[in-house]
Amino acid sequence: MTAVLTRRPGLSRIRATGSPLHLACLALAALVAVAAVLAPWVVPHDPNAVDLGNALAGPSAEHPLGADAAGRDTLSRLLLGARTSLLGPLGVVVFSTVAGIAVGMAAAWRGGWLDSVLSRSTELVFAFPGMLLAILIISVHGEGLLAPVIALALAYLPYVSRLTRSLVLAERARPYVSAYRVQGHSALQICLRHVLPNIAPVVLAQSTINFGYALMDLAGLSFLGLGVPALTPDWGRMVFDGQTAIQAGYPLSAVLPCVFIVLTVVAFNVVGERWADRVSRRAR
Repeated sequence: MTAVLTRRPGLSRIRATGSPLHLACLALAALVAVAAVLAPWVVPHDPNAVDLGNALAGPSAEHPLGADAAGRDTLSRLLLGARTSLLGPLGVVVFSTVAGIAVGMAAAWRGGWLDSVLSRSTELVFAFPGMLLAILIISVHGEGLLAPVIALALAYLPYVSRLTRSLVLAERARPYVSAYRVQGHSALQICLRHVLPNIAPVVLAQSTINFGYALMDLAGLSFLGLGVPALTPDWGRMVFDGQTAIQAGYPLSAVLPCVFIVLTVVAFNVVGERWADRVSRRAR
C-alpha cells in the first residue's frame, strides 16, 4: 500500500548518475569528508606550533603549502580545519532537519489552529536573518561553535518545515493513508512508518544543499572573529588570520582556505541539487 519511488532505467538514469560534474563534486565531497575524519592522524605538523622563523614561508619540502604569519604549517591547518569546518554544518543540518520534519509533519497532519501557530512561528523565524541571529546569540554566549550552530539551525528550520508540510499534505491525500486509517493505525504510526520514508529523499536533498550554505555561513562568522576560538584550526578562521599575510604580500595562507570553502560548498550544492532532480524525475 505504501507509495514507492521506483527507478527509471535507461538514458535518464545514466544522465542522472554519470554527469562528469556530478561525479567530480561527489568525489570532492567524499574526499573532504575523509580528510576531516583522518586529519588527526595524517597531519604532518602540529597545526598550532608557532615558528616565527618560518613566518610567511613559501612552499617547501617541509611545508608543502607554506606557513602563515605565525609560522604554522598551512597544510596541517587545512586538513585539521576540515574537521571543524564540516562538523559545524553537520550539526546545523541534523538539528534543523529533525526539528523541521517534526514541525512540518505536525502542522500538515493536525491542521487547524496548530497548523496556523506553527506556520506563523516558522515564518517569523524565516523573516529574521540567520547571520544576525547568530551574531546576537554569540554576543550573549561568547565565541565557540555551539552558539552559531544553534542559531543557524533555527534559521534553517523553516526551509525544512515548509518543505515537509507541503510534502505531507500531498501524501495525506493518497489512498494508502486512508487505507491505513481504516485498518486502525495511529497517526504517529502512519507518519513514521509510511509517510516519512516517502518524503525522506526530497528532505535529505534539501538538507544536502543546506549543508553547503551552512558551511559558508559558519566560515563567514569565523572570518568575522565570532566563530571558533583563535587557536582552533578552521577554514574561516584561517582567512581571518591570513589578512596580515595578504597585506604583507603573501596571500597563500588566506587564499587556500577560501578555495577549499568555495569548492566544498559548490560540491555539496551540486550533489544536493542533482539528488533532488533524480527524486523529482523518479516520482514523475
